[in-house]
Amino acid sequence: MPDGDAKGVAVVVHGGFWKPEYGIEYATPLVPSLVAAGWAAWAIEYRRGTGAADTLDDVRAAIDARPDVDGPVVGIGHSAGGHLVTWAAGHGGLTHVVSQAGVLDLQAAYDAGLGGGAVELFLGHPFGPADAAVDPVQQVPLDVPVWCIHGTGDDIVPLSQSRAYVAAATGAEASAELVEVDGDHFTLVDPDSDAWATTLAHLRDLA
Repeated sequence: MPDGDAKGVAVVVHGGFWKPEYGIEYATPLVPSLVAAGWAAWAIEYRRGTGAADTLDDVRAAIDARPDVDGPVVGIGHSAGGHLVTWAAGHGGLTHVVSQAGVLDLQAAYDAGLGGGAVELFLGHPFGPADAAVDPVQQVPLDVPVWCIHGTGDDIVPLSQSRAYVAAATGAEASAELVEVDGDHFTLVDPDSDAWATTLAHLRDLA
């Protein structure tokens, strides 16, 4: 929590292709910067490797358990975390989404075998029509603005993921914006990077 009144709550969700070996340590470095910027920062953990339903339930429960603070509730998610916060925005609790190189088109991610077949591992089966409910690009329009930031040098989650989502969302008359920045996949979660400074500037506009 910041000193004085918080601008709102930033719910920070880590990535790692929903795999058990990647945890909250990928989200916590952003927390001090968010607090210094005046936000109540809430880095969350979730089950991984036990099924998509467990992961999604944990993310919703963590958002519901956020600090009781007036102001915006912004979901900030990197990589698979971008998928999770964008999905969660369709289920209440968030007022804004910041997707950092999010996996926002699960069909395309599955077809490309991103993360060594991470989509199939997350779902527990090959991606199919019944999985549209957990695929952000197929859940547009949302009532929540989605701001996507993506590094032009990202070779882990391609820039096409964010481009496809923003094209689909704006085509459905939803509020979505893409900001392309210099850097790779992890530049976005480096609190000393220009990309993170760009994200903080966006958050200032929300408060």
